[in-house]
Amino acid sequence: MFAGTYFPPVDSYGRPGFHAILHRLAEAWSSDPARLRAGARQTAEHIRELQRPTGPGEIGDAELERVLDQFYQEFDAEYGGFGAAPKFPPATGLSLLLRLHSRQGDERALAMVNKTLESMANGGIHDHIAGGFARYSTDRKWLVPHFEKMLYDNALLSRVYLEAYQVTRNGRFRDVAERVLDYILREMTSPEGGFYSSTDADSEGEEGRFFVWTPEETAAVLGKEAAERFNAYFDITPGGNWEGKNIPNTPRSLEDVAATLSIGSDELKVSIKDAIEKIYDARNKRTKPGLDNKILAAWNGMMIGAMAYGYRVLRRERYLEAAVRAADFVLTNLASESFPLLRTLRTGKPHIVAHLEDYAHVCEGLLELYEVSGNSTYRSAARRLADRMVGDYFDRDSGTFFSTPSGAKHLIARFRSGTDGATPSPCFVAAQVVARLSYHFDEPALREIATAVLRGFGKQMKEYPRAYCMGLSVYDFLARGPTELALVTDPGSPDLELMLDALALEYLPNRIQAIGYETDDEDRPPLLRAKNMVDGKTSLYVCRNYTCASPLTDPNEISGTLARI
Repeated sequence: MFAGTYFPPVDSYGRPGFHAILHRLAEAWSSDPARLRAGARQTAEHIRELQRPTGPGEIGDAELERVLDQFYQEFDAEYGGFGAAPKFPPATGLSLLLRLHSRQGDERALAMVNKTLESMANGGIHDHIAGGFARYSTDRKWLVPHFEKMLYDNALLSRVYLEAYQVTRNGRFRDVAERVLDYILREMTSPEGGFYSSTDADSEGEEGRFFVWTPEETAAVLGKEAAERFNAYFDITPGGNWEGKNIPNTPRSLEDVAATLSIGSDELKVSIKDAIEKIYDARNKRTKPGLDNKILAAWNGMMIGAMAYGYRVLRRERYLEAAVRAADFVLTNLASESFPLLRTLRTGKPHIVAHLEDYAHVCEGLLELYEVSGNSTYRSAARRLADRMVGDYFDRDSGTFFSTPSGAKHLIARFRSGTDGATPSPCFVAAQVVARLSYHFDEPALREIATAVLRGFGKQMKEYPRAYCMGLSVYDFLARGPTELALVTDPGSPDLELMLDALALEYLPNRIQAIGYETDDEDRPPLLRAKNMVDGKTSLYVCRNYTCASPLTDPNEISGTLARI
């Protein structure tokens, strides 16, 4: 059941870890029934002890300084990423580093992000043929992946590549993000609009078989000259870079390869683009890895948010349409006003009561979609689900969220954790959701819940902030407060698109945005109240704590105003 999983003997506070607990239970199991019952009771108590909060604490800006130092100490300056192999994509940490660069102007933070994103984009963990990222790299160089692709990784990575593009204006980051999102639309989206969970690493009994190439294989698809160019750029050699075959990767720049081939960079770029399309078609004729077609609420929430953010930054309608379809699918099939959120759906059958991560990520995705679309249906759905989340999962005694609902039966203990894993901490995603909702609905009480979560995990966060990147992002949001953007327009107004285009490249990690029509006199959200168009033009109000600068109608004035407020 737990094969291949490492459980430390003690946690970071010296309390018995899960491995030790299982060992004690196994000892009891091997003896008589009375001892088994006693061992089970002892194990249950150890688990409960493991889940008790270790004590509240206050965190502050000092933790942001410490986490930056911890990142720097663990940073691999040669290949990017943190620590030794295997290397997992550190999306949540990179997103925090971008915040720290924005907040403090520390160039170390941005340098670590740039190096890591460039190295992952160049490596074999990145599928250069179809787009998207594999689950992790088995080596330090990001060359040899575990070829399984997870929906959550691609949601998180597309978002951080887009954020890095906003900060740096590096077109490579934009292109990588766009190819990730297009890969999801093409290969991991159900006909009904939900997003599938993952694709396997193996095909025909071999890991990676679907993804690797030899020079002879590329020549058979492309012809000699085009294959020579393709192979030079993607490191396809007779000896191979992995088990005698080749994982496409780009260790040299396009310009360097073009110079080696004695052709222009633009000519090579066109040749590579055409070759990728042909290699992709040829690859699809191979036996494909298996597809896990489950629709998971949490992971769909992440990808809804990623698609919405893709529309926000790249202004591609297909991403907005995908986010809307997926959100409608989740709200129709996994949640409604008559029953709580469910966790998973397969072959049309939803089941399993949702966990905290499902509520948190679905609410987060719905908020992203509301902000870019202006459709209040998604704001209302996010609030409804968030209210249920707080009612069923929030523990007011400790100020933290449990992972399982209050009505869950047959549980020895209700788990709670603020640390990030492969995905950001659901506890702090939930805190971020209620903090954002507090501004959308002007309800400070919701903000107090987010503050309580920070305090509830404060002692742990002070001891090792590096494990709490999502929590520190929530702290940054609460400490600085959001930039509030209110766009007032008319249906079909062409200048709304100009304003959104101008906002697209503004990196505002603590943004709250609302779009509404001047004619909507009833049920205006707080951000839009008492705000009107100026001279019949779409007008942008840039505010903090509902106090606004003069409304803008010229998109060229947006950057300057945002820099001052």
